Amino acid sequence: MLMLTGEFEHTIDEKNRLFISNKLRSQIDSERYGSDFYLAMGANGVLSLYPEKYFQQIALAGAPGTGAPDESVAYERLSFALASKVELDRQGRLLINEKLKKRANLGNNLTLVGVRDHIEVWNSEDWERYLSDNLNMYQNQLAAARQAQIQRQSKEIAEY
Repeated sequence: MLMLTGEFEHTIDEKNRLFISNKLRSQIDSERYGSDFYLAMGANGVLSLYPEKYFQQIALAGAPGTGAPDESVAYERLSFALASKVELDRQGRLLINEKLKKRANLGNNLTLVGVRDHIEVWNSEDWERYLSDNLNMYQNQLAAARQAQIQRQSKEIAEY
């Protein structure tokens, strides 16, 4: 199971190359998920980096939802059109083309965020704003999740 975590600040160089931290890359089992990546537009216009084999599973799974033909066609069309296979160079950098950089509103200061099964590439200012806007909600969700886990453990102990 993929479990990508952490946030890492990087800059994109003058050739539009982005360094992917070894601390982030080492969280991916390359034998299971491949050593290359797919760069794709993700939820809410956030650029997402998926391990090769994992992306293939998602893309080939088909459109979720109603299964209406138009939705399936749009999902398939956009899944493949807005994604590109990328390879890291020997220094652990990947190239982000100008069109994708513009679509994702990326400047030169970026924050890479591990989000379970993929890496999100954020403009650092946008990431800080998102974090500020959502931190309180996250803290409430975490407290509720911890409380639910404690209740499950207490119930298991009582039944034992």
